[in-house]
Amino acid sequence: MAGGTSVDPHVKVLGERVVARAKARGIDVLVYAPHFQHIDTIRERAARFTDDDLLVVPAREYFTGTWSNRKHVLAVDPDSPVPDFLSLADTMAELDDQDAAALAPHPEFLTLSMDRDDIAAYADRIDAVEVYNPKHWPRDNRRAREIARESGLPTYLSSYAHVTPTVGEVWVEFDRAVESAADLVDAFRSGAPRRMYHRDGLVHTLKCRAEFCHLGWENSWEKFERVVLSGVEPTHPEHPDYDDRFAAMNCY
Repeated sequence: MAGGTSVDPHVKVLGERVVARAKARGIDVLVYAPHFQHIDTIRERAARFTDDDLLVVPAREYFTGTWSNRKHVLAVDPDSPVPDFLSLADTMAELDDQDAAALAPHPEFLTLSMDRDDIAAYADRIDAVEVYNPKHWPRDNRRAREIARESGLPTYLSSYAHVTPTVGEVWVEFDRAVESAADLVDAFRSGAPRRMYHRDGLVHTLKCRAEFCHLGWENSWEKFERVVLSGVEPTHPEHPDYDDRFAAMNCY
């Protein structure tokens, strides 16, 4: 790590198998941002799986906007808890008061992403735009690269791993040592030089299709279980773990 650092800037899964796979693939840093988990829970789990060979950085992918106009924002190592389901404007305003790096994941992908206008409007607060992940189809990656070029912002890619085999398929190599979450935030916010890689070939393509198919699980039984069976999500604005002021900002 002394001369450079390999980072996967966005994974949804974390456990012994994930850690072993990341290390075997030469990943130094994982950014862990599971859906619908409070940042304190994420931070505790990230610390549990961090050791001398792998740094796990806590992050939150916020679900912003209304149900019909959802926008995702990825915050790396946010300082304080911010719930989902606020407007994009309110979420970005909350991030203004934090030292977190703010990333634009999967731009204009399906119905859950920031578009060109959103990225242009918040270009002074967005630190990088994602240009590749395995859930994308080739046309999605081309569109993301075009959006990033138009914005003039730095870029990144990620495994966006929702299933363990995808970990280690994609990484960003920064030109510097990243030994803490603060180091990674600084690398993104300063636009540090980086090289970006992803595996290719038939096996990688099959893993990409498996990641895309996982969307069906996320948006069927997993959503039913979360919304109907589990009660209030840990990231809902009305959850008692958040300041009362957030309840009035709820878009849902």
